[in-house]
Amino acid sequence: MDLKESCGSQGSHESSILHPTSWQAFAHASTLHGLRFIFPYGQPSLRRLLWAAALLACLGLLVLESAERLAYFFSYPHVTSMDAVVSCSLVFPAVTICNLNDYRFSRLTRNDLYHAGELLGLLDVHLAIPQPHLAEPDVLAFLEERSNFTAYRPKAFSMKEFIERVGHDLKEMMLYCRYQGQECSHSDFKPVFTRYGKCYMFNAVEEGKTLRTTMKGGTGNGLEIMLDIQQDEYLPVWGDTEDTAFEAGVRVQIHSQAEPPFVHELGFGVAPGFQTFVATQEQRLTYLPPPWGECESKALESGFFQVYSVTACRIDCETRYIVENCNCRMVHMPGDASYCTPEQYKDCAEPALAKLSAVESSNCMCRTPCNMTRYNKELSMVKIPSKTSARYLQKKFNKSEKYITDNILVLDVFFEALNYETIEQKKAYEVAGLLGDIGGQMGLFIGASILTILELFDYAYEVVKDRLLDLLSREEEEESHGEDVSSCDPVANHSGSISHTVTVPLQTTLGTLEEIAC
Repeated sequence: MDLKESCGSQGSHESSILHPTSWQAFAHASTLHGLRFIFPYGQPSLRRLLWAAALLACLGLLVLESAERLAYFFSYPHVTSMDAVVSCSLVFPAVTICNLNDYRFSRLTRNDLYHAGELLGLLDVHLAIPQPHLAEPDVLAFLEERSNFTAYRPKAFSMKEFIERVGHDLKEMMLYCRYQGQECSHSDFKPVFTRYGKCYMFNAVEEGKTLRTTMKGGTGNGLEIMLDIQQDEYLPVWGDTEDTAFEAGVRVQIHSQAEPPFVHELGFGVAPGFQTFVATQEQRLTYLPPPWGECESKALESGFFQVYSVTACRIDCETRYIVENCNCRMVHMPGDASYCTPEQYKDCAEPALAKLSAVESSNCMCRTPCNMTRYNKELSMVKIPSKTSARYLQKKFNKSEKYITDNILVLDVFFEALNYETIEQKKAYEVAGLLGDIGGQMGLFIGASILTILELFDYAYEVVKDRLLDLLSREEEEESHGEDVSSCDPVANHSGSISHTVTVPLQTTLGTLEEIAC
């Protein structure tokens, strides 16, 4: 009995070697490391268990490392790169200049005071002068003469026409202008409307005009302008209110031509009695869209601005908010809605803007544009006039030295150097990096590659195909066997009619299985 068992086990061992299973054959031919040692042709052994444990441990480490790489990939990381690029020429930025005083006092008419006196803070609700004892005699006399509305018939009033007419005129403010040493004039500035009223933009996009460029950096190679801020035209101050302005000078914003001015928030002040030097450097920024970043590149749905920018989004949001709540728009806002009246300005538009600014984070979500141009600024200033130039300027402009000190300023804007900075967000981890990392971990832990994975799929395909073919062949054999059995003729029973004995030879040749069955 022992001999039979030993012979049987030896036979099965030899059988497994001579006739291995398909999985054993695949394991020995696969490029996956260690698989052939786990499924050997011989009997199971301790070596097989050790190789199985090693492979499972390596697979576990591979899964952990791959999961960590996948988690890092789906965190969408990015890096920021900076570079300085030298250029032979640069487009000069747009320079928007606004006088800090919105309206010229001497240009106010009786009709202006009748309609907008309360908005300007010069008259009260009853169209009377508030606290006249605080006013200067000449100012009080002017207001008393213009605010006499006895038997007065008011005329039509438009806020846009009022701001255009009463706002400061650059032709009167400008004393001289030079660009790269060449003279320029007020016609080189485009009037624009902002929260400061009527402002002026140098090097704006206009039909028939090309943008100015510069081929040198440093002082004298940009815009130099001398202005008279006309403090004598400033509106008188009756008291301390939210809209009271105590400062004098101009507010300046340096920005791209594709970006509308937002001077009241992004501008810087230039004081009279000083020459202010503004050294600027262009920065070109590129941000990534979601999910790597939070930039926006689509134009606004309203169509007010062709190019998306944060300031364009802010102005668009403010415009829609004022139109929805006040059924009108302020003069500096785009669109086709009617302009607000002075009453709407005071009672609705200005309070609504203040309310919007307080809760702007939830109402106006303006993302950073994917591509934008920004200008860094470094300001320095010197006092003017000097003692030696004071008399010359007095004679030239026919003004006193005190007037020059209180009203005259010089603004000099230029590129610090003829280069620009690029700040670009880039994807820190892309699909190629993910595949490279996972492929490296697969090669390190299990010695596998993408072709190894294809081998597994190919083996699975072959196994499934063989099983299906076996199943189909069995079904065909069963069908053919059933047809053969049904085609056999039944043997007639002649026992009753046979009267003689039949002798059957002993060496009768046996027929086929079908014949025997029949």
